[in-house]
Amino acid sequence: MNLSDDYEAKHSLDPNAQPLPPPVVAPIARPEAAVLHRVAEVRREQGLSVRSAARRMGVSMEQVRTEEDPSFDLSLTALSRWQSALEVPIVDLLVEQDTPLSRPVLDRARLLRVMKTVRAIKESCTHASTVRQVDMLEQQMLEIMPELAEVSAWHSVGQRRTQEELGRIAERPISDSFAREGLS
Repeated sequence: MNLSDDYEAKHSLDPNAQPLPPPVVAPIARPEAAVLHRVAEVRREQGLSVRSAARRMGVSMEQVRTEEDPSFDLSLTALSRWQSALEVPIVDLLVEQDTPLSRPVLDRARLLRVMKTVRAIKESCTHASTVRQVDMLEQQMLEIMPELAEVSAWHSVGQRRTQEELGRIAERPISDSFAREGLS
């Protein structure tokens, strides 16, 4: 009989004895998290920011970041919401064995980036000949893909926030001690 058994035997008969603490169990080793979806990869390919994705889906940026984790188990409703926001076939959000995005989705993402560049050049150019060339390029892009009419230029200063959204300083606050040390 060892010490633990002796302790248990004495206290199991004593009605006033304190209950024994639960045994210490080592945590179970879990395999590396499985990749369940490609939402983050597709969002980046489409050139959509976390903030824009949150706006399109009507959820918080924190929820977008959580759902983008490839090991996060998305519900069908959430997957459908992502599909609508990214405007891609739902199959492209699912994981396949080392398969790149489908050709139409890659082409769309590339055309979207080119149109953003065209719009940015159009906003900044001042020469009449350059303006005409950019207008012609813009019309040619719209012939290829009419839905590009809604695309805006790349943000030159950064995307504007709504009143409800907080800036990075609120997301990652700086400690007071850091500020005091910097001023000293």
